[in-house]
Parts: sequence; structure tokens; C-alpha cells
Amino acid sequence: MTKLIFLVQATILALSTSLLAQQQITGTVTDRTGTPIFGANVYLEGTYDGASTNETGGFLFETSETGVKTLVISFITYETLRYEAAVTTMNGLSLQLREDVNTLDAVTVSAGTFEAGDNSKVSVLNPLDVVTTASALGDFVGALQTLPGTTTVAEDGRLFVRGGSADETQIFIDGIRVFAPYTPTTNNIPTRGRYSPFLFDGITFSTGGYAAEYGEALSSVLLLNTVDEPDQEKTDISIMSVGLGLGNTQKWERSSLSVNASYINLAPYIALIPDRNNWQQPYQGFSGEAVYRFNTENGLLKAYAAFDHSEFELTQPSIDMPEGVRFALNNSNFYTNSSWSQRLQNKWKLFVGGSYTYTRNKIGILSNQIENGDHSAHVKATLQKSLNSRWKVQLGAEQFLTEFSERFASEAVRLDYGFSNPITATFAETDYRFSKRLAVNFGLRGSYYGSSNLWRVSPRVATALKLGEKGQVSAAFGTFYQQPTQEVLKFASEVAPRQANHYILNYQYVKNNRILRAEVFRKTYQNLITYTTEEPQPNIGYSNSGEGYAQGLDLFWRDEASIKNLDYWVSYSYLDSERRFENYPIQAQPSFANTHNLSVVGKYWVDSWKSQLGMSYQYASGRPYTNPNEPGWLQERTKDFHGLSLNWAYLLSPQKILYVSVNNVLGIQNINGYEYASSPNAAGVFDRRAVRPAADQFFFVGFFWTLSEDGTDNQLDNL
Repeated sequence: MTKLIFLVQATILALSTSLLAQQQITGTVTDRTGTPIFGANVYLEGTYDGASTNETGGFLFETSETGVKTLVISFITYETLRYEAAVTTMNGLSLQLREDVNTLDAVTVSAGTFEAGDNSKVSVLNPLDVVTTASALGDFVGALQTLPGTTTVAEDGRLFVRGGSADETQIFIDGIRVFAPYTPTTNNIPTRGRYSPFLFDGITFSTGGYAAEYGEALSSVLLLNTVDEPDQEKTDISIMSVGLGLGNTQKWERSSLSVNASYINLAPYIALIPDRNNWQQPYQGFSGEAVYRFNTENGLLKAYAAFDHSEFELTQPSIDMPEGVRFALNNSNFYTNSSWSQRLQNKWKLFVGGSYTYTRNKIGILSNQIENGDHSAHVKATLQKSLNSRWKVQLGAEQFLTEFSERFASEAVRLDYGFSNPITATFAETDYRFSKRLAVNFGLRGSYYGSSNLWRVSPRVATALKLGEKGQVSAAFGTFYQQPTQEVLKFASEVAPRQANHYILNYQYVKNNRILRAEVFRKTYQNLITYTTEEPQPNIGYSNSGEGYAQGLDLFWRDEASIKNLDYWVSYSYLDSERRFENYPIQAQPSFANTHNLSVVGKYWVDSWKSQLGMSYQYASGRPYTNPNEPGWLQERTKDFHGLSLNWAYLLSPQKILYVSVNNVLGIQNINGYEYASSPNAAGVFDRRAVRPAADQFFFVGFFWTLSEDGTDNQLDNL
């Protein structure tokens, strides 16, 4: 009897289970165009009940679940769809998936922007390119000068972008402003960037149309991002023909510290290879920098600090002074920034950061003595949120403050002057992606200039459209404001900020480690600073009556795939620019602008030699200068600039590298301009002398040794 009851109960249980499992879930899955999606995963959340779609997008499976459940549909390159309803109603469903706009092949806004880092979707350059580009000499600014949109001003060394002066480009480290990014120098001796490329894993170089988050830059911004987390502990040792370098990275469970230090002394080099200057004290400098990182579960703290000191004294040739012009410089600079990024609830992300810069200069020119110093600070906070997978917003505010003072003393006069320059800004941006093929960015920035008591509003907009699998077009427009230079503000802090409007159209094609970029642009200037003397002076009239424009075409091609072991890129820029500013009596092509610029960079790895061979060729058409013996202003041109540089990196062992480079290997005698006598000779003619580089060539030899955990990592990333 007991067995009979058990059999009846088992039969009833089996029948009930069978009846419960009879609920079928059916439907079809397509994309937004109605095309069936084959192979999509369809399942009830929290269960093992599900199926994959067939060739027609259809699916069918059975479940014993009851009540309201969530049906999940997922497929690669599409956004996951969650459909919630009663199980009994899940029959004959018609479901559509939207493309995932965050995939690697999704459109990116590229107008005016070169991504340069290992983490970017489209990397044009990376930190390795900085140290292996023959003409760069390890300076990130030198490497960027091989990209289109930049102008070759060999005697200066800073970034001149699309007809803009060097001060129109601003540099940021981890989103925080750098107020003094270059080492100080004197006429006809190019400067260098202060910071080591080895501490950065990402570089974004914008030649215009950049986001509303960044201000106080009329032409360009350069964003340097320090490494979030080093991959291993290591020590880097550098022995160079111009000095020494030492770096070390330590890692702990949640934190890490990287430090670099270098000492540069040109005295041995100049003793061996003299140049055109008469050096009383050749350049020597010490620099050190450190990055500390601390990771929490939802946040990252970064602290960066850099210090450098440099000094030199020399006598430079002068057409008015046969004995030459004495110049001496003693400079100290300290920069630090800290930032904290934190993931908050509801997909918000908080960023708070700040920087402080102190710079002091002691300058001697003939018998004149100049001492100046400034304290500058930048504080910034942003909030970001992804409202969904397609829509992101960012809000932010920041404060800039500079306190500058200077003392000028000569045998006859002593002057003290300076300025205080507070700037408050707020900004808002939104990024919306309609699909993988179409994205739009909107931004608005408002700035209050305390010294001139003025508000300025800057709208920014950019869009990108993917034309096919590998090509896309982008366009950008923006209004940009920037305070006048320090040389003007110290005499006239009340002048209004300068203004520029950018219009950019870009085409980009990326395929199989090849990239082609073509970009046309126009930039208009208003409110440029004008004055009547050759250089800014106290007690003269300053106004915002200047104006101008810059327009042209930039081309870039990089190929890492066509020829085995060969990586090369070619960039060309055409620039048409005129402006009336400073002491220009008419609107003219500025003296720092070239009409044509061409760069060709190549790197070839020779396996049997364990060597990388590199070359860099730069061409620039002549720049304008004023000949007082002829009527007109900036009416003549220097001869064209040519420079061919070669380098060789030899891998002595996996962690030991010998590096040799020669700049201007052909010894071409380039001319940077002409210096005319201040008064005519007996025949009524102004005599002149050609201003040539201090040296036609520069030779560099370095030995780089890395000690790391894996025994293979080296300073040139294994080439």
C-alpha cells in the first residue's frame, strides 16, 4: 500500500512538473534596421533557461518560471537589452538591439586632436616616439614638432601652432595647468620642455577646437597624463654626453612611487665642440620629479612634483656692439600638482585637483639687472556622469591665480612693477552618441577676468560621422579667450583678454596600423594687444585693437605595416596667416609663421644588428623679416630651412642600450633671421648680420641601463 501511495505521489509530481515546464518563450531579435541577428544570447535572468537566436533571429525555449521576470538579450557590438514582463506574455516577441557605441570601432571626435598614448583608440604618437625621434633629442615638444599644424621656429624651441605665437599653447599635467613648462633661455638658443617623457603614458595634442574644460589657450592645448599604475619595479640609469640621469619606481600593494633626477652640464661638450657664442659659464642644470599614486577601491590619488634649477652666462654677437652682448641667467622653478578621482554612486565620477608653481629669475643684460618671480595656482573640480551608454555629461569649475613681481635696475633707473591676475571659470559639456557612426559634443565655458573685470562666454561644439568601417569625418567650432602675455600684464593688467574663433573640418582613415588624416581650418583673431614701441614698456598706450586670421591645410600619414620592421610618418602643413598685433603697423604674416612645413620621420629595426635606425627630415619655407633698407613691413623672407637628423639605438643586451644621434647631419647653414644696425652707415644703408643657430650641428651619445623585475624592460620599451 505504501508503495502504491508513493507511486501515485511521484506520478502527480511528475505530471505537475511537466505541466509547469510547458510555458514557451518565443520571439525574434533584429537590429534597428530590421536585419535578423544570428547567435544572440536570450535567457531569463537568474535562471539557466535560455537559447540562442537562429539565422532568422528567432528563438524558442521553455521554462517553469512564473510571474514577472527579466528577459536578457545580448550580442557582441550591441547594447544588452533587458525586457521585463510576465512570463505568460513572452510569446511572439519582437525585440530590437541598439549598436554599442563604446566599442573599439565606434566613431571618435578627432577634429583638431592627435591622441598619443598606448591607451587611446587611435594612437598617432606615444611616449616611445619622443625618445626615438631623431630630431626630438628626448624632448616631447621636439617630437610634436614633427606633426602637422606646427611651425618650425628653430631658434625658439616652443610649440607654435597654426599661426599662433608660442604663448597661445598651454600645457596641462593630469588635467592641471602648468604655468612654466619650458626652461628659460636667451635669444637664438632653443628652450626645452621641463618634464621627462618616461613618466607619461598618454599625450593628447590639440591643434584647435578643444573641449570647454580647457581654457586660457588661443591656439592649442597639450595634455600630459602620468602613468596610473607602473607595471613593475625598476631602476633607470642614463649616462649621456651632456649629463647624467637616474630614475626609480617602487610598488606596494595599493601605491607606487616613481622618481627621476638628471644633471646637465654643457661645459665638456662645448669645450670639445665650440659654438658661435662666447660662454663664460656654459649651461648647467639640475632637475628632479616624482609621481606618487595611491589606489583605493573606487578612487585614485596622484601627487606630482618637479623642481629644476639652471644657470648660464655668455656673450652673444651683436652688430651694434663689437664686444657683444653679455647675458646671464639664474633660474629656479618648482611645480607640484595633486589630484583625486573617485567613482561615486549613481555612476557619478568626481575629480578634484590643484597645482602650484613658483618661478624665480635673475637676469643680467649688459649692466642691467632684472629680478622677477611669480606664484601661480590652479584649482579645479569636475563631476562626470554617464546618464546611459550613449549620453555623458560633465560639469566643472576652476580658479587660476598669478602673482607676479619684477624689479629692473640700471645705472640710471630702478623700477618695480607686477600684477595680480585672478581668473574664475565654470564649464559644462555633454557628449551624445546617436550610434557607433555619429557623435556630437557640446560645451559652454564662462570666464571672469578679475584684473579687467570682464565676463566672457565660450561656446564649443564638435561632431563626428563614421563613413565606413575605417573612415570618418569630424568638424569642430569654438570660441577661445586668453589673457595677454606676462610681458604686457606687468605694465597694463587692465587690458581685455584676446579672442580666437576656430573652424575645423577633418577626415581620418585608420586601417591595419596605418593612419591618414587631412584637416582644413580657419582661425580668426580679435582683441589682440597692440602698442607702439618695439617691446612692451611702462607708461605707453596698450589697446585691444589687433586682429588677424590663420587658415590652411594639414596632412598626416603614418604606416607601421607595409614594410616589415619599418615605421614612418609624413606630415605637411600649408599655412596662410596674417595679423596686426604688438607693434605691427599693418596686418602681415607674423615673423614666426612659415607658409609650408614638411616632416618625414622613419624608424627601421635591423634584427641582425639588434639596432633601431632612425631619421627625421624637416623642411620649412622662409619666415618674414623687415628690411629697413626697403619700403614695407615684414616684406622679405629668410631662405628655406632644412634639417636632416639621424639616430642609432643599439641593444647591447635586453636592458642596456647605446644611443647616438646627430642633428643636421649635412651641416646645412640655416639662417634664423637678420639683425640690422640701429642706425645707417655713411652710405645711408643699414648694415646687417645673419642670425644663425649657435651651432649648425648637435651630437648626442647616451648609455641607458635598466634594472627591472622581468629582466627585459628597458627605457626604449624594447624598441
